[in-house]
Amino acid sequence: MPSGVNRRLRVLAGLLAIGILPVSVVLIPAPVEAVQVADYPSWEEVVAAQRNTAQAKQLAAQLQAQVQGLQDEAQRTQAEADAKGAVYQEAQTAFDNQNVETQALLEQTLAAQTAADEAYLAAAQVISEISRTGSSDITPRLFTAPGSPDVLLDRLEISRVLGERYSDLYDEAIELRNAADALADQAEVAQGILETLRIAAETAFKEAQAAAEAAAAKLAQTQKDIAEVQARIDYLVGISTATTASYNEGIRAQWGPNAGGQISASGWARPVNGYISSNYGNRFHPIYHRWMWHTGVDLAGQGCGATIWAAHAGTVVYAGWSGDWGYYVHIDHGDGTSSGYAHIQSGGIGVSIGQQVSPGQPIAKVGTTGGSTGCHLHFIIRINGALTDPVPFMRNQGITLG
Repeated sequence: MPSGVNRRLRVLAGLLAIGILPVSVVLIPAPVEAVQVADYPSWEEVVAAQRNTAQAKQLAAQLQAQVQGLQDEAQRTQAEADAKGAVYQEAQTAFDNQNVETQALLEQTLAAQTAADEAYLAAAQVISEISRTGSSDITPRLFTAPGSPDVLLDRLEISRVLGERYSDLYDEAIELRNAADALADQAEVAQGILETLRIAAETAFKEAQAAAEAAAAKLAQTQKDIAEVQARIDYLVGISTATTASYNEGIRAQWGPNAGGQISASGWARPVNGYISSNYGNRFHPIYHRWMWHTGVDLAGQGCGATIWAAHAGTVVYAGWSGDWGYYVHIDHGDGTSSGYAHIQSGGIGVSIGQQVSPGQPIAKVGTTGGSTGCHLHFIIRINGALTDPVPFMRNQGITLG
């Protein structure tokens, strides 16, 4: 890859490392030292690009998880708006119906009031006449009035009938006026209550509608954020892929065509992930129940079938069954050091004697063959044929075991 392109990739990875939103996600620990070959990216730059991709994906997942809650909230607030809108409509309908009824009552009251006023007027005329003559008996006046006896009798009958009518009209007027006053008071109270309910329902409707609109706006914004973060993911994946590819190109140029993963400046790689289940040195053997020298370090936790990688470039000098070590691979690194890989899974050896391997190249699968109590890698380091503790040796090479 051209040096300018590599330099730009490293700059972009560095900018993204400080520009990404602060989500704490670290997938791969940074090494003690990183390979610097020509102008190829370092392992630290690869980790930065991978970390940024992971951060962007985590942010997208967080936003996506919010979408369902926002959708539920939007539906809830819209249902509230609909319910309050129905309350408003019912209150308005009740108000309108009461208005019609009240208007009818007012019209009836007006008619009754008119009739009562007429009755009061007629009665007032009689009372005025009585007051003028000073007598409550109008019979003498009727007989002394000019005219024939028939006329007088007619006047007397008329007087009687009119008197009864006046009495009836007066009583009816009183009754109608009282009823009208009561109905008017009732209508006024009802109108006040209904108007209050209508205003409250209308206010609730507007508030609920505003809440529904806000929820919908928030949902739309979240979906927009998701789209933007997805675009960032796509971009970062491109950066991560390009950076990793360039890094792999660099380590293969230095350590061989099959090199891969994190490789230290001195060309060593972690043989397997996992924790240390048993250290190098004298120990009480869990199977043979006696003190024996443990020739390497046991790395467990990944389970049977996990990949074993070559710790350093070299030549496979043995690959096969080896008694208590089970299926075993031994690599001569050509500089006085060698590494051994024991308890390999049956059928899990992926290299052959005489094969050249690169650091980080897959060579076998974790197993539990031979003198083993569970799936793990028994990792051995020799210097000029003599055993040494793999943990400090690998630490000195820039690789941490466990």
